[in-house]
Amino acid sequence: MSLADRPPPPPPPPTPALTLRAFQQLIRDRYFATDSARGTAGTFLLFMEEVGELATAFHDNRAGKSKPITPEQRDNLVEEFADVLAWLATLANINGVDLQEAVGKYTEEGRVEGTKE
Repeated sequence: MSLADRPPPPPPPPTPALTLRAFQQLIRDRYFATDSARGTAGTFLLFMEEVGELATAFHDNRAGKSKPITPEQRDNLVEEFADVLAWLATLANINGVDLQEAVGKYTEEGRVEGTKE
């Protein structure tokens, strides 16, 4: 059998889903010592820097712009969402907040009502 006739290798197994709690723990395991030494104020500034980078990525990916959105711009948007979530998890860690528990309010009927306009 020639190389061209061989079937392709099987795809890698899927990555298991990551819960919010597991993600927060992963961030804690990797960065807690540095993050807690920096403190909430310094960490919040870095979080806001990432929010600013997300805002720039939104601008680069906006509908109706004169040039088409590039794959690199789309990838950057996705990356900035991940960075903001990681820094939010950092802030929660150094302030003793379990994000999984915190977002539970959205699963309780009638607890969160209305919308912001």
